[in-house]
Amino acid sequence: MPNIKFSVAACFEDGFLDGLSGGAVTELFGKLPSDPIGGGRASFMLSPLSVRNLRSYIEAAKRKGIGFNYLLNPACMDNAEYTRKGQKALRSAIDFVESVGAGSVTIALPSILPIIKKHNPALKVRVGVYARVDCVAKAKFWEDLGADCITLESISVNRNFRLLAAIRKAVKIELQLIANSNCLMFCPLSGQHMVNLSHASQKRHRSGGFLIDWCALRCSYMKLKEPANYLRSEFIRPEDLGQYRILGYNNFKILERGAPASAMLRRIKAYAEGGFDGNLLDLIQPYGYKEKQSGGLRNTAHFWKYFLRPGNVRLSGLMKIRKLAERRGLIGAQEGEPAYIDNKKLDGFLAGFREKDCRASDCLECGHCERYTQKAVTVDEGFRTGVLREYEGVFREMDSGETWGF
Repeated sequence: MPNIKFSVAACFEDGFLDGLSGGAVTELFGKLPSDPIGGGRASFMLSPLSVRNLRSYIEAAKRKGIGFNYLLNPACMDNAEYTRKGQKALRSAIDFVESVGAGSVTIALPSILPIIKKHNPALKVRVGVYARVDCVAKAKFWEDLGADCITLESISVNRNFRLLAAIRKAVKIELQLIANSNCLMFCPLSGQHMVNLSHASQKRHRSGGFLIDWCALRCSYMKLKEPANYLRSEFIRPEDLGQYRILGYNNFKILERGAPASAMLRRIKAYAEGGFDGNLLDLIQPYGYKEKQSGGLRNTAHFWKYFLRPGNVRLSGLMKIRKLAERRGLIGAQEGEPAYIDNKKLDGFLAGFREKDCRASDCLECGHCERYTQKAVTVDEGFRTGVLREYEGVFREMDSGETWGF
């Protein structure tokens, strides 16, 4: 069986690169907080980073034998890619990727791939999850277009072993799976969320990087309201990587950009060792970190840089959202352990999906995730009740228009 490979979210905190050891991490992925093309995370979610520091970081990673993948993966460019100005910005961004020493790039828009192959043929091109490759036909389309690797859409395929086997058989290029995302399976919010995040990282977009992330609020609310939703997800436990490797998948992506260095190193260690004894949320949740961090939304000054926009939102409404974000660990370190998934109690959980068709099933009738929730998931009821009231108050004001000043 080929060696396992991990593509890991780049963390720009001191000590992260020094903490990487062994040969399993073959690539880091990331980008500047904003550029003309944008990417899969809003600028406010990421730590400040200069071009000079990015170039030095990539060089340091290379000295450790680790490549760098630059993300040019928005789900939407506002149709700018079909204008002279937009094409100029796109070509400039791709040239920039090569100039800082990255060896590969991730994209999501099909029209970009032929441009890279023609003008920057030395760059390897990965198709990102925002391209939503979730079937054989889409995978073959991208292979025929010239892609070197495809990251499959985890929310649709990670629990479908028959589909995974079919896609692996159908294409010859490398395929990658996201290991530790905690999105909802078949998430109805994903399309809007991808576009929202893409525009919130594009320089000179009319939003100016401002985004009240309704999709993230709704998702985190749904999990707290119905804890089975923590397991109705696409995560792959470290212990279960072998079940995917048998199908021919040896390349796994480990999230999350913006996570503290210690959290990322803990995740890498767990997946490299193939086991973890503790709260699974420490590996898969994109917020709620125990550690402090110098940048991103865990920094108060960083928050106000992007959100002090009185022309966009009432300050009183924003402060209620900020208070809720603090309670959930989106801003500052998370206090306590409001939700806990005992990873070891999920042994056997994945096997229950082998004969299921989740796409055609009613979760309430199936009950598989609910049974394991009763076994493995605990939530502090006092925390849950109080925070759900905060969510519902925020949604009420957003829906009525009060948040916006109407």
